[in-house]
Amino acid sequence: MIFVNGQCSDTVSALDRGLAYGDGVFRTLRTHAGQPLWWRDHYAKLAADCAALLLACPDEAGLRAEVCRVAAAGESIAKIVLTRGTGARGYAPPQGQACTRIVLSAPLPSHAHPSAPVDINARWCTLRLARQPRLAGIKHLNRLENVLARAEWDDPAIFEGVLCDDSGAVIGGVMSNLFWIKDGELFTPDLSQCGVAGVARMRLLRAAARLGIHTHIGRLLPDAILAAEEVMICNSVIGVRRVARLDDVTWTPAGWTTTLNNALYEDVD
Repeated sequence: MIFVNGQCSDTVSALDRGLAYGDGVFRTLRTHAGQPLWWRDHYAKLAADCAALLLACPDEAGLRAEVCRVAAAGESIAKIVLTRGTGARGYAPPQGQACTRIVLSAPLPSHAHPSAPVDINARWCTLRLARQPRLAGIKHLNRLENVLARAEWDDPAIFEGVLCDDSGAVIGGVMSNLFWIKDGELFTPDLSQCGVAGVARMRLLRAAARLGIHTHIGRLLPDAILAAEEVMICNSVIGVRRVARLDDVTWTPAGWTTTLNNALYEDVD
């Protein structure tokens, strides 16, 4: 089911700035029994991303109601897309233009099902992310880097690709955020220059604080991952998954993935 500006539809204007320029933001989240999971966090991140791009964020109650309208009775995926709406040709943002609001649902993919394997295989991507602090952390619609990175492999045994920026610092996965454990402490890349700061990442950092796990956020190089005790990816659809293999490097389970995944789902709305 798809709603465009509150109406059941699957079309937008050919003049929409989301189509022309990627001028907008989006969120992808799970729903359970017709209700959005982690709604407060997702809406807060959506509002923050809208503010960063000078977009008007929809009313929270109305937007949640639309998500519930498209959500399946069981488990499903909901996606919210906001664009700057239609506009005349040219980059200049139109003044006073209403946003285009798209809310849609999709079945829960097999890799997100509770019975899906916890362990995944990953590879290093050759594509390097450009640094742009103005857009860093924002889940904006300009995702061509991710598309090209994902096009680097077609091996179904590879679940995720790991990305570095153009200076060689590790940033995260193509569709996920990256964490690892070393000496009982949690490490995750700094995303102040590029990358997407996901809701699952934010919740995992909060969970680590509740558990008393010391966390390091900084510029981290590939060697730091290779020296880790356990490497994990996370996003709002799959939760926390253990990286069992990254190219030719393998890790045995150290127990952190289960602990952190359980903590991720605590304090659910």
